[in-house]
Amino acid sequence: MIVENRPGAGTILGTQAVATSDPDGYTLLMATFAHAVNPSLNAKLPFDPHKDFAPVSLIARSFNIVVVSPSSNIKSIADLIAEARKNPDKMNYGTFGIGTSAHLAGELFNVMANVKMTTVAYKGAAPAISDLLGGQIQVMFTTVASAGALVESGQLRAIAVTSPERSPAYPNIPTVAESGVPGYAAESWYGLYAPAKTPAPIIDRLNKATRDAVSAGAFKRLETNEGLIMVGSSPAELDAYVHSEEIRWAKLIKDANIKAE
Repeated sequence: MIVENRPGAGTILGTQAVATSDPDGYTLLMATFAHAVNPSLNAKLPFDPHKDFAPVSLIARSFNIVVVSPSSNIKSIADLIAEARKNPDKMNYGTFGIGTSAHLAGELFNVMANVKMTTVAYKGAAPAISDLLGGQIQVMFTTVASAGALVESGQLRAIAVTSPERSPAYPNIPTVAESGVPGYAAESWYGLYAPAKTPAPIIDRLNKATRDAVSAGAFKRLETNEGLIMVGSSPAELDAYVHSEEIRWAKLIKDANIKAE
C-alpha cells in the first residue's frame, strides 16, 4: 500500500482525485473531519461527498485537548469562561485554519459557554503553540498529536478534552462537558472511503481488512500517541456517523457565519 499525500484546498484536491478514480478497490480515501464540514464551507465542491464515494469503515474518532500556557492563571474551563466573560473580545484562541477541528471546537465553545473569544488562524499548529507560550493568544483547542508531548513535559497545561467522555489516555483530564458546559462535544475522525460504484464484494473485503487492522497492537498504540478512539465500523455506520456530523457542524457554520479562506 502506498500513502499519497495530496495537500491543497482543505483536503478538496486529494478527495477529488479519489472521486474520479476507477472503482476497483485500489484507490481509497482516508477522509477526516473536513469531509463533513467542507460542504458547508464551500458552495461548489468538485465532487458530491455522498454520491461520489462508497463508505468502507469508520476507523477512529479523535478528540482535541484544551491547552493554555503554564504561566496562565487559567487552570480550568470555569476559569476560562470567567476570564472570557470578564474580558469579552480580548481572549484569543489559536487555530490552524478556518473550518479545522481546532477552529470549530472553539466556535462551539463560544456558543455553548456563552462567551466571545476571537479566532486567530495560523498556518499550522506549531506557530500557534509558539504564540500561546509567548502570550499572544490565551488558549487552543488543539490536537493531541500537536500538544500531547508538550503537556506531558509540562510545557503546556491541559485543562480539558473535547470528547463526550474522558480519554483512557488522559484519565485525569476532565471533559469540557463535565467542567461547566453540559452537552459539549467536538470530535474529529478518520474514515475510509472508496470511489462510488465500487463493487459490494470489494467493499466487504476492504471492511474486513480494516476491522482486522484496527484491532492490531500497532493501532492500539495510536490511542495514546494521537488521542484516538479506535472504532472499526460497518459501511452503514460510517455513513450515518458522517451524516450526523455534517448536520451538526452545518448549523454552527451557518449561525456563526463562517466562510472558507
